Amino acid sequence: MVAKLDQDTQDKLDAAAFRRLLSHLDNRKDVQNIDIMILADFCRNCLGKWYKTAADDLGVDMSAEDARERVYGMAYSEWKTKHQKAATAEQMAAFEARNKCS
Repeated sequence: MVAKLDQDTQDKLDAAAFRRLLSHLDNRKDVQNIDIMILADFCRNCLGKWYKTAADDLGVDMSAEDARERVYGMAYSEWKTKHQKAATAEQMAAFEARNKCS
């Protein structure tokens, strides 16, 4: 059974887990967003959008680009230039097949 956590402790644990996820993704730049989308139905861009939504919900003034930079650890345009590869035909086929599930 999971211990009952007070909100402050839960928030700290959630934040630590999120920081660990960002660190993990940063250490795995070889894993492309399309690979994550195929397997998990989200990607780094989704995390950036969720981060922006959280900022909006808390009344924090943050642009979508600033939120995305938090996730990527650099400007998205820089990350794309340095790390993003064109999707292969196999990746696109797997992505399309995943999206056609009933």
